[in-house]
Amino acid sequence: MTAAPKTIFVSLPVADVAKATAFYETIGMVKNDAFSNPQGSAMVWSDTIHFMLLDHAFYATFTDKQIIDAHTSSGMLIALSLDSRAAVDAFTEAALKAGGKELHDPEDMGFMYSRAFADLDGHGFGPMWMDPAAASAGPPEMAAA
Repeated sequence: MTAAPKTIFVSLPVADVAKATAFYETIGMVKNDAFSNPQGSAMVWSDTIHFMLLDHAFYATFTDKQIIDAHTSSGMLIALSLDSRAAVDAFTEAALKAGGKELHDPEDMGFMYSRAFADLDGHGFGPMWMDPAAASAGPPEMAAA
């Protein structure tokens, strides 16, 4: 019997589920209606990675902790690998056109290229591309250590 692939569901608190859903659709995610309702949208990034966009009241049912304002505090940064530098740029530009905010200039390390943006609720994303050969060898500074 083959084990099912490992799957990750990232739950994010959002101020407006409809606006957040539209943002994530603009950057290429697909809403899974079977697991969505007015309190939250299940957004599919890949077969094994999903983002659950939950209104604050519903998100609060999963934790006793205070929900941070991701515009002023950082709770996590989410790196997403893409197939090319051009894909990183296209993904980031789509996010910016949908109302996202660029967090810093592009970073080009030769073997790796990345950008960064915040979604409508301030959650940080780092779309990135890494040369497959370089990825198997690790960063150059690690090889020298």
